[in-house]
Amino acid sequence: MQDNLLLLYLSLLVLLLAGAGFFLFRQIWKTRSKENRISKLQKLAKNKEATAKDYYELASLYLDKKLYVQATKILQQALKFKDIEPENRALIYNAMGYAYFTQEQSDLAIRQYKEAIKLYPEYVVALNNLANAYEQKKLIAQAIEVYEEALQYEPENKTAKRQLERLNKRFVKEPKTEEKTSKE
Repeated sequence: MQDNLLLLYLSLLVLLLAGAGFFLFRQIWKTRSKENRISKLQKLAKNKEATAKDYYELASLYLDKKLYVQATKILQQALKFKDIEPENRALIYNAMGYAYFTQEQSDLAIRQYKEAIKLYPEYVVALNNLANAYEQKKLIAQAIEVYEEALQYEPENKTAKRQLERLNKRFVKEPKTEEKTSKE
C-alpha cells in the first residue's frame, strides 16, 4: 500500500515536471521566434528593403518588449511611405500615440491619436486611447466626449462604456430635483 502511494506521488511529480517543462519550452520557442522575426525585420530595415508593413510589425514587436523609444523611431520610418492606405496610416499613428503615452508624453500621444482619428474617424481603439490620454491630463470633459463618440461607432464597446460610466459617476453631478411644496 505504501509503495502504491509512493508510486502515485512520483507519477504526479513527473506529470507536474513534464507540464512545467512543456510550458517552459513553449515560452522559449515563442521568445526565440519573436527574436528571429525582429532580427529579420531589422535586417530588412537596415538594407532599405523594408515595407511600411515591415516597419509597423517591427515597431509592434518593440512595443511588446517595452522598447518605446525604438518603436517610435521605427513608426516614424513607416510614416515616410507615401502609398499607405489611410486606415493603415491610422494604425501607425495610434501605435505611435501609445508609445508616447507609455513614456508619459501625453501631449504627443494626443496629437498622434488625433491624426489617427482624422484619417479613420470610426477607429474606436484610437478614440478610446485619446479619451484615456485626456483622462491622464485631467481633461475630463474631453474624455467623456470622446468616449461618447466611440460608443456612437461601437455601442457595445466595453472599454468606452466602463470608463464613461466611471467618469460620469465620479465627475458629473446629478441635477438636483426641486421639491414642490404646496400650500393648502
